[in-house]
Amino acid sequence: MAIGVAGLAGLMLLSGASVSDAHRVERTSAELNRSPEEELLPPLPTLPASFERPRTDCKKLKCVALTFDDGPGPDTERLLEMLSEAEAKVTFFVIGPQAMQFPEVLLREAEDGHEVGNHTQRHLQLTAEPGKVVHQELDGTTRIIKSILGFEPTLFRPPYGATDKRVEKEARKKDMSVILWSVDTDDWRHRNSSVVARRAIRGLHRGSIILMHDIHPTSVDAVPRILKEARRRGLTLATVTDVLAALEGEKPKPGKKYLGR
Repeated sequence: MAIGVAGLAGLMLLSGASVSDAHRVERTSAELNRSPEEELLPPLPTLPASFERPRTDCKKLKCVALTFDDGPGPDTERLLEMLSEAEAKVTFFVIGPQAMQFPEVLLREAEDGHEVGNHTQRHLQLTAEPGKVVHQELDGTTRIIKSILGFEPTLFRPPYGATDKRVEKEARKKDMSVILWSVDTDDWRHRNSSVVARRAIRGLHRGSIILMHDIHPTSVDAVPRILKEARRRGLTLATVTDVLAALEGEKPKPGKKYLGR
């Protein structure tokens, strides 16, 4: 049976999720009456047009970008609790169907001040796909993110890091920068939290972009150690945009590829 906005909000409060009038608004009656073809998701609270992500001044602070791909997933809320306690900000590169499955988690990611980027619909190697498919993969997930958060992402991470001029041109059309990484924890291959933490910690230095996946419990288990070591070294976990703004002297440009340091 369908659950209305008020009922959904009540369920969220019972489950421990936060609903803040300052950060969410309900859809208008016109939006609620859209046809199924026009509405990607059931009616949900969303962010107001005035919402702005809090920024970290990485020119003054020593910042690192921790990034998580392929979610949201069942362990993402647990990760968000850890990040909230540490006052750390990260970037989530989400898969379209996952965002549709966990829309409230995606909302919380944005509400908590994290950055949300596009990681396509089906996690295909885009360099091996025709242009039409590349467009569909980027456009579909952008539309889903906008339907939940109310705004389009400005960052895009190609699956497997596979990109070329054709893929980057499509990203530029969607006003998204292409974000790769400088540190790969290989956490999808080795599901061992100690190994994952050790690899991430080895790459903890100013300007680095660290690749992880929040769909793996072992990766989430590794985060407390990473946070503790970053704090010990005087490093601040910040979003990709804020880290790159300090490195490049300006915010990331659409269509341009970035790897971090």
